[in-house]
Amino acid sequence: MQLPFSDEQFFAVFAAYNSALWPFAAALWMLSIAAFLSVLRGRHSDRLVMVFLALQWAWTSIAYHWAYFAAINSAATTFAGVFLLQAGLLGVSAWRGSVRFSWRPTVQHFAGASLVVYSLAYPALAAFLVGVYPRIPTFGVPCPTTLLTVGFLLMTTRPALPLMIIPLLWAMVGGSAAVLFDVIPDFALIVAVLAVIVSTIAPLSIERSTDRAPRDSNERLR
Repeated sequence: MQLPFSDEQFFAVFAAYNSALWPFAAALWMLSIAAFLSVLRGRHSDRLVMVFLALQWAWTSIAYHWAYFAAINSAATTFAGVFLLQAGLLGVSAWRGSVRFSWRPTVQHFAGASLVVYSLAYPALAAFLVGVYPRIPTFGVPCPTTLLTVGFLLMTTRPALPLMIIPLLWAMVGGSAAVLFDVIPDFALIVAVLAVIVSTIAPLSIERSTDRAPRDSNERLR
């Protein structure tokens, strides 16, 4: 796969982003921890969490794709538009109050919490596995933002599938960095896709088996 930029240019973008915007990236990281703990404790506002996720996508759109990545990749302006669209979708959902966060000991919720924790650990993993700061992806950039969002959206009463379309598409596009640039932490994007698939299929299987059980009982009585 031929890319319009080199490895050197790719990591130089992160260096420029981190050098200029590290206080904001650190603030997003700390706010993410606060939002996560509030959901775990049940002391949260669904709307505020959704607004925060919308802010994350708007930040990544403007502060990363448009301000930095566009300098080496013409497709970055398109990416910025898509990320801004996702921010808008999350914002509309916050306004409507259509997403309800919760914490229950289910596979879906454990998968979501694991992805959130992983996204928070992402900067440290990148420093250990990818390179030397500031030439590494940290926080507020596309891949950890995607992992964080999918994780939160799995920590809901029902998986918010329409809001996961763009994150999952990015998981497939952005996941290529894991292979092309040896950004090993990005392999978790594949795990995120699998987590959504399992969390979607498993409840459907349970519902079908539950619906089928009464019919089977009635047939035996006959």
